[in-house]
Amino acid sequence: MRIRATVAAVSGALALSALAVPAAHATGDSGTPYTLNVGFSNVSLAKAIKVGTTSKVSASYSFTLTHGSDVDITADDFETDAFLYKGTYSDTSPELYGDGPATCTATSSTTATCKGTVDIHPADGDLTNASAGSWNIAAEAIAFNGQNPDDPDLSKVGYKDQSGLGTTLVQRYSKLTVDAGPEPVGKGKTLTVTGKLSRANWEDNQYHGYTNQPVKLQFRKAGSTTYTTLKTVYSDSYGNLKTTTTANYDGYWRFSFAGTSTTPAVSATGDYVDVR
Repeated sequence: MRIRATVAAVSGALALSALAVPAAHATGDSGTPYTLNVGFSNVSLAKAIKVGTTSKVSASYSFTLTHGSDVDITADDFETDAFLYKGTYSDTSPELYGDGPATCTATSSTTATCKGTVDIHPADGDLTNASAGSWNIAAEAIAFNGQNPDDPDLSKVGYKDQSGLGTTLVQRYSKLTVDAGPEPVGKGKTLTVTGKLSRANWEDNQYHGYTNQPVKLQFRKAGSTTYTTLKTVYSDSYGNLKTTTTANYDGYWRFSFAGTSTTPAVSATGDYVDVR
């Protein structure tokens, strides 16, 4: 749901912000909505959203909506939501919305808890690779007050948005593989461990190697539940990993990546090697 886009379309402006609308209903005119008497607080949204190449990803949010007695949040033409924006909050900021508005449940005569989702469609071009990293959270609400959304008297339409309500990371989904050999291997012999670190490319909807990244080689002895880090290796220009170690015990070998702001942490499924 893109309330800002809806308001922009009917007002003939690129977008609206809380600073751009008049402060009182009475001072509105047919080309400008009045400032809706609402506020947003207690926003909750995941600290990180991991997005792959094709599948829709939905991130749930909730917030507290405070409103004046003149605002009917149960009206069919009242809508509110939370959304994400990249960088400075402006008409040209990249934004991510939900497919529908939030659902609000009244907690008092002037407050409500609202819940919804931000829905990201990577296969539809919602993101570019440069989009990865920190995003900010905003919220908005609109009350058409019986006006036809296609041809309203905007002086009778209320709108309010609020930025700077929190942050989250939108990250390029990562994958990590491992293969240790030979299998079986003689005790004290050299074991070669290979793998690949890759991440989603939002521009061609494929996975490509994540280059020059530190990745830990870890071992878990058979019968244990704990992995121990033995060394750190770096992915090459294709994301490939390769190192050698000495095989002394039966157990599981894996690579583990700590993650970055643009790419989430990931650990490969352990590869069991029998030592004889």
